[in-house]
Amino acid sequence: MLFLKKTILPIFAATIWISLSEFVRNQFILLSFWTDHYSNLGLNFPSEPINGAMWGVWSLCFAIVIFILATKFSLTETFLISWGIGFVLMWLVIGNLGVLPLGILPVAIPLSLFEAFFAAFIIKKLS
Repeated sequence: MLFLKKTILPIFAATIWISLSEFVRNQFILLSFWTDHYSNLGLNFPSEPINGAMWGVWSLCFAIVIFILATKFSLTETFLISWGIGFVLMWLVIGNLGVLPLGILPVAIPLSLFEAFFAAFIIKKLS
């Protein structure tokens, strides 16, 4: 029971937060940036259910990474390291592939910082 409360619950709560944050940011706030950019590339922005499911898997993996980091580092260190792992590396990869609309970064950076901080906070508080 302690494992459930101190491990599964924080990871699950952070996964929910990350998933909601990603969905709102990319499907509401930044959707026009994504669709316009993909359209200019001659592509359709991937928004099928399988894509949403994979973002759910990404959210779970990100929450697990944050949980592991939180066992070794302070809240600030956990937040900063996880943000670098979760977002900076992702943006480098999708930027290298040419599918990152750079116009999203002024909005995406602060929102992703908040997402990573609050996920780390949730995990620190619940574990």
